[in-house]
Amino acid sequence: MKPSASPPSITSTAKTVAINNAADISVITMYFILVIGIGLWSMCRTNRGTVGGYFLAGRNMNWYTIGASLFASNIGSGHFVGLAGTGAANGLAVGGFEWNALFIVLLLGWLFVPVYLTAGVITMPQYLMKRFGGNRIRLYLSLISLFLYIFTKVSVDMFSGAVFIQQALGWNIYVAVIALLIITCIYTVTGGLAALMYTDTIQTFVIVAGAFVLMGYSFHEVGGYQALFARYKDAMPTIRDSLNSSLYNISDKCYLPRADSFNLLRDAVNGDLPWPGLIFGITIIGVWFWCSDQVIIQRCLAAKNLTHVKAGCVLCGYIKLLPMYLMVMPGMISRILYPDEVACVVPEECEKICGTPVGCSNIAYPKLVVTLMPNGLRGLMLAVMLAALMSSLASIFNSSSTLFTMDIWARIRKDASNKELMIVGRAWILCIVTISIAWIPVVQAAQSGQLFDYIQSVTSYLAPPIGAVVLLGVFVQRINEPGAFWGLIGGLAMGLCRMIADFVYGTGSCVFPSSCPFIFCGIHYLHFAIILFSCTCILVLVISFCTPKIEEKHLHRLVYSLRYSQAERIDLDIMEKPKANMKTQEEIENSTPAVHPAASVAEPRRKRNLFIRCCAWFCGISSGPEPEPTEAEKVEALRKMTDISESATWSTVVNINVLIMMCVAVFLWTFYA
Repeated sequence: MKPSASPPSITSTAKTVAINNAADISVITMYFILVIGIGLWSMCRTNRGTVGGYFLAGRNMNWYTIGASLFASNIGSGHFVGLAGTGAANGLAVGGFEWNALFIVLLLGWLFVPVYLTAGVITMPQYLMKRFGGNRIRLYLSLISLFLYIFTKVSVDMFSGAVFIQQALGWNIYVAVIALLIITCIYTVTGGLAALMYTDTIQTFVIVAGAFVLMGYSFHEVGGYQALFARYKDAMPTIRDSLNSSLYNISDKCYLPRADSFNLLRDAVNGDLPWPGLIFGITIIGVWFWCSDQVIIQRCLAAKNLTHVKAGCVLCGYIKLLPMYLMVMPGMISRILYPDEVACVVPEECEKICGTPVGCSNIAYPKLVVTLMPNGLRGLMLAVMLAALMSSLASIFNSSSTLFTMDIWARIRKDASNKELMIVGRAWILCIVTISIAWIPVVQAAQSGQLFDYIQSVTSYLAPPIGAVVLLGVFVQRINEPGAFWGLIGGLAMGLCRMIADFVYGTGSCVFPSSCPFIFCGIHYLHFAIILFSCTCILVLVISFCTPKIEEKHLHRLVYSLRYSQAERIDLDIMEKPKANMKTQEEIENSTPAVHPAASVAEPRRKRNLFIRCCAWFCGISSGPEPEPTEAEKVEALRKMTDISESATWSTVVNINVLIMMCVAVFLWTFYA
């Protein structure tokens, strides 16, 4: 939004609520000191000079850290802005995305992670390379994952954070975003995964506590829970009377709230979120995100043991019950309180209010913060949004850095040293930030200005083939490399046809419907995800059964049915075999920086500049060669990493909590269906 384009009333409001008082500034300052302090503390707590220490936090994380980090990594500022915005525009149904995740996160802990642990991998592409052999699937997954990170996560979080900061502070959007990115990069680059997970634990508390405070103010302002449902149906913009129907061809539905606003399950054909898509389509997307996405898997692999993974998944599930009340319903309240802005219809007015003619529902949550919260608490809520933004961005930065370093750069530079891998991983972060900033204008105008729909639509076009291949690869032994690869390529071709059509024709809005042909855009994106997933599964199975199968000796501890196998596995990932000047996979994962052959010659080492040594310490890069771990140490590290045994007592406690959580989730689904 450009301040100069804002109508007088909005500009005046912005000036009266700007965060420029001592209470707000003090809260924000203390928050940043706390976050940076935790990040610096974690630098000294873990060994950041090794790939295992930097990317997997030394595999020493507790269940509460795992659960908090899973939630914080998923709930970025895009969720606050997107869930509240779609709730303001269409009602409760968008909350189904969050409640569906309750069940998918359990599949992660109980079915998928045991296989990933016994496989002994750092990244998902590494797992697929071991499972299927060859290098092309690993490269494909790395590239498509990086693509999704840039266009559905980093750019979205930066845009949503910019919307909030502009509403709250009146800063230039790009200046504010760049400042946040600098702070985020500092503790991402320096501390590695451990810093992220420790700060995620604190930030999850800040996010939930702050959102509860705003929820209380919102319900008090609207008159309570019952008043929300009584008043939402009448939340219409008053400026609609000036519409020129012959110019815009606007129907009543453009400014009236939906008749099914209070229902989770909506018409299978005409619903904005049809119930088959909400149940099955989101489950398919969830399998990709929760069970195979690097951001999530990396946190689970950092746990002390499998029981901690499962308990962390249950904790994350409990917290996922909250977004319906903390984000979706406050978004609906925002439409009730500020209908002319949040529910604007006239394109010219929307352009003045939020900078885009397709709608301003994305300002629903920031509008509540800057108008309802008193001094001090407003600063707390800005800290909450910054926490969500930074936590999500930092998680993506670390995971995308892992993918690029281990699955692309290490393949190009087979003799790369441990130090080189650390530097390249950090440099890659700068590249994805630059690309993501350039993509922000596209995010702003997509899916009628509803941010959450944009995220899910792009994911629906690209993620189902990956989910299909991972699901079949983990549970069906007969799947082989040709079937998996051509299934991915076929699914990608179908998804790109739909996605490109969306971008070429535009998704349109109620005022300006898209002219995209029905054959490309007529099917709801969640229904398209179901079709794409099914077609990919069929293609993978047909090709796999028409080509030679993978022998069982290559699959021990790589598929669910063989996860407890003690037989020796002969890996198919021949590219990982030791070569001259190249470390083995175990060395890459567990070793300290390798000693260069030349280092064995006793020569006086040139003392490096003090500034260079300080920078090396700050980034966790060793300033000199360190001894390689012994063979016994490597064997013990690998045994600990692949152990999936559990304590019977704690396993029972976790399972009881799973039943309780599922009962609560089923009740809520039934109550709001």
